[in-house]
Amino acid sequence: MERKGMRKFKGLMTSLSPHYATPRWLYEELDKEFNFDFDPCPLHSNIDGLNIPWGKSNFINPPYGKDISKWIAKAYAEAQKGAACILLIPSRTDTRWWHDYCMTAKEIRFLKGRLRFGESKNSAPFPSAIIIFKKDDEYKSGVKQ
Repeated sequence: MERKGMRKFKGLMTSLSPHYATPRWLYEELDKEFNFDFDPCPLHSNIDGLNIPWGKSNFINPPYGKDISKWIAKAYAEAQKGAACILLIPSRTDTRWWHDYCMTAKEIRFLKGRLRFGESKNSAPFPSAIIIFKKDDEYKSGVKQ
């Protein structure tokens, strides 16, 4: 039951959609660095990215709902096979998936401020981070299986 007067704040407390359009400037900057060849979860697509092989350099802005941990686990698994997997995700450092997977990433880049996704006039109600899973000699291991 909603408390009186709280309806106007509903969008701040929960996402009305788990999909957030990547800011073009951010994608272009990362693409210059990583030269992406695959996006397993493009916006407005019927691709089932969790159940297909990924490319060699992947950009992942997964749905931010309850299945986000499945996307992060898949990115980790693809990286173990030699792929570079670069994720744009909410910086939810209090979650199990953050500690089980993100903390083992080759690199974590916390984004200053809050992003504006797509054509939104307002910033996101959460901070964001770039997670880089990439297998090489320096890669940390230790993900719970």
